[in-house]
Amino acid sequence: MSITNESIIKNEVIIEVAKKMAVAARTAPKARGTDNLEIIIIEGETIKQLSDKMLEIGTLHDIHFFLRDAKNILNANAILVIGSRIKAQGLKYCGMCGFESCEEKNQYPNTPCVFNTHDLGLAIGSAVSIAMENRIDNRVMYSIGKAVLDLQLLGSDIKVALGIPLSALAKNPFFDRM
Repeated sequence: MSITNESIIKNEVIIEVAKKMAVAARTAPKARGTDNLEIIIIEGETIKQLSDKMLEIGTLHDIHFFLRDAKNILNANAILVIGSRIKAQGLKYCGMCGFESCEEKNQYPNTPCVFNTHDLGLAIGSAVSIAMENRIDNRVMYSIGKAVLDLQLLGSDIKVALGIPLSALAKNPFFDRM
């Protein structure tokens, strides 16, 4: 007789789903076919380091939800992080970033192009749909993205990021939180 307990395979399944989420994010539509995304999967001790950074940010800036989220992510087996570089698309007429043209926007290199954040949103949507289809607990978190940016885990050229912690517990630890 061969028996495998779910607790033995759970982490392996979550990591496999995280990999599928990363691929889904990569293949999501991109404005003008320009790919400005960077995608990583965080596991193990790096989750604790990320949590510590979130606690530091929450304490330093008195932001309660960073403290809450820092505790929540310790329940994650993996965290998918998707970030975007800030690059204007070179359009002659747009203005959706608040500037009249991409040329004017480029004078302010830290101001995101609307298409960078739009592409990030499409990638996040594609990724979480894979988590949903596989019944993996998840939640999109700004706080993870900000801590990842501060730690430069995506590199110094990534300026906008969001994180998605993943788990498979009897109750989703990323919702109904205090």
